[in-house]
Amino acid sequence: MVRHILADSLRSAILQAQEREEITFTTLPDIQIERPQDPAHGDFASGIALRLARSVNMNPLQLAHIIVRHLEPIAQIESITVAAPGFINFVLKREWLATLVNTILGGPETYGNLSIGDGSRVQIEFVSANPTGPLHVGHGRGAVLGSTLANVLTTAGFNVDREYYLNDMGNQIRTFARSLYVRYLQVLGDSVEMPPDGYVGDYVVDLARSIVESQGSGFRDMPHEEAITAIGNLGMSILTEGIRRDLSQLNVEFDEWFSEKSLHESGEYDRVLTLLRDGGYVVERDNAIWFESSLLGEDKDNVLVRGDGSPTYFASDIAYHYDKFLRRGYDRVIDIWGADHQGHIPRMKAIVRIFGIDPDDLVVITCQLVTLRRGQEIVRASKRSGDVVTLQELVDEVGPDPCRYNFLSRSADSQMDFDIELAKKHSVDNPVYYVQYAHARIASILKNAAERGIREGSANTALLKDEAELSLLRVLSRMPEVVEEVARTLQPHHLPYYAQELATAFHAFYKRCRVLNDEPDMTQARLALVRATKVVLARTLGLMGVSAPDQM
Repeated sequence: MVRHILADSLRSAILQAQEREEITFTTLPDIQIERPQDPAHGDFASGIALRLARSVNMNPLQLAHIIVRHLEPIAQIESITVAAPGFINFVLKREWLATLVNTILGGPETYGNLSIGDGSRVQIEFVSANPTGPLHVGHGRGAVLGSTLANVLTTAGFNVDREYYLNDMGNQIRTFARSLYVRYLQVLGDSVEMPPDGYVGDYVVDLARSIVESQGSGFRDMPHEEAITAIGNLGMSILTEGIRRDLSQLNVEFDEWFSEKSLHESGEYDRVLTLLRDGGYVVERDNAIWFESSLLGEDKDNVLVRGDGSPTYFASDIAYHYDKFLRRGYDRVIDIWGADHQGHIPRMKAIVRIFGIDPDDLVVITCQLVTLRRGQEIVRASKRSGDVVTLQELVDEVGPDPCRYNFLSRSADSQMDFDIELAKKHSVDNPVYYVQYAHARIASILKNAAERGIREGSANTALLKDEAELSLLRVLSRMPEVVEEVARTLQPHHLPYYAQELATAFHAFYKRCRVLNDEPDMTQARLALVRATKVVLARTLGLMGVSAPDQM
């Protein structure tokens, strides 16, 4: 990428200036290359002179001029200027921008691909909701975030596995099983009371009714505890299949559905607990087994095994992360959790350090809440059940594309408002429609060209000199940078911003430059630019898991 070439060129120039004793320093800061917000300042800019000025005891502006004086010619760059208080600005050559069209069309399926991952193994675990109820809208945000990050990291050269951690044992599962059994008996006409901590959602009644319809009254005739276990397993299986179906409708798929129960059945949970005990990190007190987090700088210790012998979520998570890093050998693990799990992060970092893993290799992203709106009105409950709005309801009403685009439109650590009515609009006010419409418009142009008998031929892209053409080319050149930024920061909200910018640049080009005109060479050049734009739009939408329609 050009920004890497610029960073290397600046580094060489600075080292050359030091070699000639024009400047002296001990440590060279990272050289960052930015895209100026104001296009008048060029295509790229670096503030390295500002960062280095104090250590060389020199005015930043003077230092910038020295650096520029030692820069070798850069093939992609037309001009280099210095601006107060010490920025170095770069302008791309028009000729190089024009060659970008052929670069894109020469590898439409690989443009934007990077090798920064170098094949390292990354696991992304996301959603992982208990199979005790349907997914809600908040789960959808995490699902889209995780699947998009997996797409981007794969494109950036990482070997990525997508995983759903199925909490299929523990107190919540037992409570769900008891609740479902009570509802099952009530559907059959028995007078039984729901336990105080039971699941009271309407979906449990619906699930019980469907089990009666498919299985009859057989569970009532079984021994009590056996019946609770059996109907709980059946209900959990049905709900898990519903979770799979809801996620699939949102274009979210997993490579692995990992069972918590398997950690205990395989003996891995016991082995890890023994490892912690042998390391002196486990103590028994107050009729429970504790992990002494305070030994590692935590504010308080944490319970691993309750007095009744049942493991906490934390205990199972320890075994699960041991399995990720030590048994399966992932180089990096990315967990996407709800905001209510924020306090869980430091103790998990402490655990992986005990395992001999760099805590930075465990990355935890927390998703903030989603507020549904219809215009100015907040949607607090489901029309169907009077309870929480499920992910399925939202996808059914809005569609998967607007859901995914909107969930990605804000950074994960920001609370977001999701306007249902706006997401359903077929107008340029709706961001996803606006971007998809650009792709459909391009498809229409290409179809029109084919109907006129204009065949795809060699294009002299050097003819692309109009400012609208060059602006579009500049945006096209940014796609690899966006992929790199998302891969390094794990912030996929940059993708919809880029898609919006690209669609805007294309619409401006379309309005200003007639593609199918009376000049055959110009027509071919602009058709090539249009095809390249279609490629990049489709790839950007594809990374987001959003479709690129040819008709709207």
